[in-house]
Amino acid sequence: MRNISHALITKVLVFVLAIVCITGTIKAIIDTELVDEADFSSIYQNDYFESWAFAHESQSLTTVLTQLISKYKSEEYILSGKALAEQEMREIEEELFYDYNDSYRYNPKLSEVENNRIAQEQYEENINRKKEAKIREQVREFYRLLDTLESHEGIVYYATDGERVFSNSERTKKEQFESFNAYMLFEDYQQKFYPDEVKESRYFDYFTHEVEQLNPQTDIIYMAFTESFLQQKITEWEKDKAIATRNFYEFIGFLVGFILSFVYLVVVIGRTSWKDTEIHFNVIDKLYNDLNLLFIACLTPMWIAVMDTMIVEGVHELYMLITVPVYIIALLLILSLIKHMKNRTLLQHTLIYQLLYKVFIWGKSIFDSGRTGVKIALLVIGYPVVVAATIFMFPITIGLAVWFAMRKVKSFNRIKEGVEQIKNGDLHHRIDVEGQGEFSQLADNINRITDGLKKSVDSEIKSERLKTELITNVSHDIRTPLTSIITYVDLLKIENDPEKMAEYIDVLDQKSKRLKLLTDDLFEAAKASSGNMPVQLERIDIVSLLTQGIGEMDEKIEASALDFKLSHPTEKVYVQADGKLLWRSIENLFSNIFKYAQPASRVYIDVEDVGNEIRVIFKNISAYELNISAEELMERFKRGDESRSSQGSGLGLSIAESLIDIQHGKFIVQVDGDLFKAIISLPKFLNE
Repeated sequence: MRNISHALITKVLVFVLAIVCITGTIKAIIDTELVDEADFSSIYQNDYFESWAFAHESQSLTTVLTQLISKYKSEEYILSGKALAEQEMREIEEELFYDYNDSYRYNPKLSEVENNRIAQEQYEENINRKKEAKIREQVREFYRLLDTLESHEGIVYYATDGERVFSNSERTKKEQFESFNAYMLFEDYQQKFYPDEVKESRYFDYFTHEVEQLNPQTDIIYMAFTESFLQQKITEWEKDKAIATRNFYEFIGFLVGFILSFVYLVVVIGRTSWKDTEIHFNVIDKLYNDLNLLFIACLTPMWIAVMDTMIVEGVHELYMLITVPVYIIALLLILSLIKHMKNRTLLQHTLIYQLLYKVFIWGKSIFDSGRTGVKIALLVIGYPVVVAATIFMFPITIGLAVWFAMRKVKSFNRIKEGVEQIKNGDLHHRIDVEGQGEFSQLADNINRITDGLKKSVDSEIKSERLKTELITNVSHDIRTPLTSIITYVDLLKIENDPEKMAEYIDVLDQKSKRLKLLTDDLFEAAKASSGNMPVQLERIDIVSLLTQGIGEMDEKIEASALDFKLSHPTEKVYVQADGKLLWRSIENLFSNIFKYAQPASRVYIDVEDVGNEIRVIFKNISAYELNISAEELMERFKRGDESRSSQGSGLGLSIAESLIDIQHGKFIVQVDGDLFKAIISLPKFLNE
């Protein structure tokens, strides 16, 4: 409880710190916006002439003078209609033309010519009325501009279009304005500024683009700033810059504090401790996420509107009363969204998702429980309901329906084409249908049937190949001793020498035994693979069996010069197997080792206890190059020497595999270069 309380107190303190920092950040921005002559950008400006304050002061005067000498000129000029630009007259005519066509009523009692004459007169009368209203508006704008000129105290100006002059002094010469410490001259395609910092201002285009309307052949504007005016403005600008600089550093400090506290809250929110991986929710988190976002989206413009009203009415000092509650609510809602993001329920915990999901589950339960006819009926009934519910987005609904239908048709055609290819014998073809519907299940079932057919065909091909190889190998291995027997029998018939006859009989004895061995192995392999051999499972001490077997083969081991290394656990291990069949399998492996192992090499036999089974591993170095795979070695009549010059039948490994298999074990052969490895895995005997 202490840890939980401590973590909760820390979260609350950091939350309060975040609110204080974000409020301080907003305060720094608002206080800077309330400064008339400077903003955050003024911090990096070294001179008043580079500032927004100077640009704004200059732009307001250049705009007025440009409008007066290039457009309005004088009251008489405006009343003559010359101040109306062609664009303005065209807009008036187009507006009246469309309005009159909609409002004029054709009089059937008058002729068409008379109707056209009346319509034209009314049209021209309306144009004149609109034109006069526009001219009166321009006269009012003309005098408003003149009043604006009088408000620019401290700026000496002279503007003329060659006929009319607007000036607040007797200075009319360019040289007279160049005597001031700051001036702007626009004359004859030229612009001259002093000091040079004016041209380096980032706002230069802002207060000079208006003069592009001047006629360079006749229009002139001279402006100069008095020393007292500049001193006053520079002093005010430097004071405002100091305020903006202070506010900027406050803004940075509070912003960094808010970011750090917010990151901390993001990391720890929803967890009671650093080790806690579960997300814990509270009452606020029960609010659906889409409603949460809606509240945040509404709070922001509402707060901005209230702040604008307070600033306009001059009561911005009270903004804390509005800002603090708004940001507390907003931050709580944002942290709630972050909790759901951590819990991966941002989308699932929305009102829209829950409603759609319930409708989907309801429809799916009906759709899945019915037959195809029921599903079609549900689609026929449900689609009009969906269209009626979404009539405002009918084109989208139609588009989705067409897309769904085309997708199903495409899936059906894909299945149809796939079945056609499979029917033509392409068993490797796969039918890919996206989704989880009936077409997808049908395609998956067809693919499974294809896989079964392919396995069956591959198995049949392999079986035929094995039969062919079996016949070939059996014929070769049996024919060799049989041919020798026939040959030596023929020799005996004509031989009278007792010594040679004894030699021939000895050869016949060897070849007949070889032939018997082959036929016995073939019979045993067939019997083992058929599964007809009786199996009596019992507890077998595998280590004792191996030790006894190695002892009985001591003479063969000495003759082969092989060094057998037996490794086994210290405690006794028992397997569940048939003693005779298990020994027959091991004996076949020993026989295989004696026939094919490299003379004078080591043979490793490892017994391992691996849970519920005992594993016996035989490893030896082959005397022949093992250029065939382990699978090929397991095939019947396969030998490690492709020349088939050894005395083996090629059935030993196959017999061993079959015998181990009927004892519920596993027999695996592995080949790594010349290293031959055979692994026997048998169930452990668990009942003592």
